[in-house]
Amino acid sequence: MNIDNAKSQMRKGMLEYCIMLLLRRGASYASDIIGKLKEAELIVVEGTLYPLLTRLKKDGLLSYEWQESTQGPPRKYYSLTDDGVAMLHELDTAWQEIAHTVEVLKDNHPDEQQF
Repeated sequence: MNIDNAKSQMRKGMLEYCIMLLLRRGASYASDIIGKLKEAELIVVEGTLYPLLTRLKKDGLLSYEWQESTQGPPRKYYSLTDDGVAMLHELDTAWQEIAHTVEVLKDNHPDEQQF
């Protein structure tokens, strides 16, 4: 098993959820989203983020508005729609279930070495 590939697949599976978690705090510009994800050690490049933002918007989970910038052209700020907030709630529940399952499985063999 290639551990880097496995880690990459886990990150990809969590990326949509993580973006929505960031946007629950308020509207954000794509570069700010990338910066916050990098701060959280979830490495993302623009080529990955923009198609995902576009898909989430097409799915009705995000909206955007253009805002003037003091540094250059207007910027597109993304925010959660009401449907996005509802989806985030569902993803929160799913995450809790997954985290619980993993913890149960890890604790299932107390005599084995913990990681």
